[in-house]
Amino acid sequence: MIGIIPVERIVQKIYLIRGKKVMLDSDLAELYGVKTFNLNKAVKRNINRFPQDFMFQLSKVEYDSLRFQIGMLKRGKHKKYLPYVFTEQGVAMLSSVLRSERAVQINILIMRAFVKIRELLSTHKQLAEKVKKHEKKLLEHDKHLITIYELLNKLFEKPKETQKPKQIGFRPHN
Repeated sequence: MIGIIPVERIVQKIYLIRGKKVMLDSDLAELYGVKTFNLNKAVKRNINRFPQDFMFQLSKVEYDSLRFQIGMLKRGKHKKYLPYVFTEQGVAMLSSVLRSERAVQINILIMRAFVKIRELLSTHKQLAEKVKKHEKKLLEHDKHLITIYELLNKLFEKPKETQKPKQIGFRPHN
């Protein structure tokens, strides 16, 4: 059963909150096959393993924003307590708190999902840098082409009709 959970499905459950990639307690509980209450109870029994950079509770504003973004929970079916979220390190620590074989296997899949996200972000960053470099070159080429175009236009302009030059010297008045 665990082998058929695609990494992409797990990747979809990783959110960016407070500048950190995190997973919701309810999503983790679903993956581990336990109730959210039981997952959080196990964490609270071992709270010294979960410092703030491993796990934190969402604020009401963060929770409402997340609910809006991902369309979770129907109207009137709100959670009684604000959810906890776990960073990659917090998820890794969960395997020591939840000691089942399923928890170990799910953690392996989750770690692969975090790695996949890092790889995608790295690839995206490299592509963005290449595009920026090419844009800069194109802008330079555009400037050169405009200069060439302006010079060619000057060369192909018809010469303006010139006035007869004034004669220098003595002219008799008639």
